[in-house]
Amino acid sequence: MRRPGTTLDRAGRVLIPAKVRKAMGIKPGDRLVLRLEDEELRVMSLDRAIRRAQEIVRKYVPPGVLLSEELIADRRAEVERERQRS
Repeated sequence: MRRPGTTLDRAGRVLIPAKVRKAMGIKPGDRLVLRLEDEELRVMSLDRAIRRAQEIVRKYVPPGVLLSEELIADRRAEVERERQRS
């Protein structure tokens, strides 16, 4: 895709050109995540940011393991340790 240009207005707003919005799959009202990386502004939808985070975490979780169940078990064990200390 050719790099479309845009302008920052006096209120600090940036208009994302229609072709870019369409390519990104974003529409009015969508939540966006902004990240400054090496002096570049990266923009992605909140849904995409969540999917990306899930993909990263998934690499470190063995198949069949549910992190929510692991967290609950850890919390229960912590509560039990606290009870035993009291």
